[in-house]
Amino acid sequence: MIDLHTHSLLSDGCLLPSELARRAQVAGCKAIAITDHVDHSNVDMVITGLTRVADVLNRYWDIFVIPGVEITHVPVEVFPELAAYCRQKGARVVVGHGESPVEPVLPGTNRAAIEAGVDILAHPGFISDADAAFAAQKGVYLEITARKGHSETNGHVLDTAMKNGALMVLNTDGHAPDDLLTLEKRAGILDGLADRDEIKAGILRNSEDILDRIRKA
Repeated sequence: MIDLHTHSLLSDGCLLPSELARRAQVAGCKAIAITDHVDHSNVDMVITGLTRVADVLNRYWDIFVIPGVEITHVPVEVFPELAAYCRQKGARVVVGHGESPVEPVLPGTNRAAIEAGVDILAHPGFISDADAAFAAQKGVYLEITARKGHSETNGHVLDTAMKNGALMVLNTDGHAPDDLLTLEKRAGILDGLADRDEIKAGILRNSEDILDRIRKA
């Protein structure tokens, strides 16, 4: 399994990055991106800390730990500069906090994140056809999420992504141990969302493609 969107206590998760990685490893993950929430106040601290711990864990453990960020609740105008800064500082996965219906995300955030070239647009809510088509054009992956609340619009995301040619990934948006998926839980989410095996396989394959790209970078 691959999980490209999780949180440690460096933002609003409840586990140290090392414990999060270890629990993910035991659950069956071969790779995990720790993508703590950032804005201009904490971006340097988060990326420095995650890069340092990933360097250590990747030397000793059989799980690939990827330092990342989730750009969250920032003015839409600053998304491009902040995304570029995150990559410059060493974030290897940049997630944009999309327009989930369960949080007061600024309208236009989905578009701004896609324009900024994030890797993954997390829980994009009732994403429009135009923005899904733009994500397809820009190579931005739309997230199917296991996170309670955010997951209420998974069906819309799937339908809109397929209609407009956008690629999708499945992530946990995990904040606590119980948020991490087993193979059985992952299968349950996908089975409840799509009835065609090729759709489910494609979603999982997209995570593999992202991981391969990161490893080669």
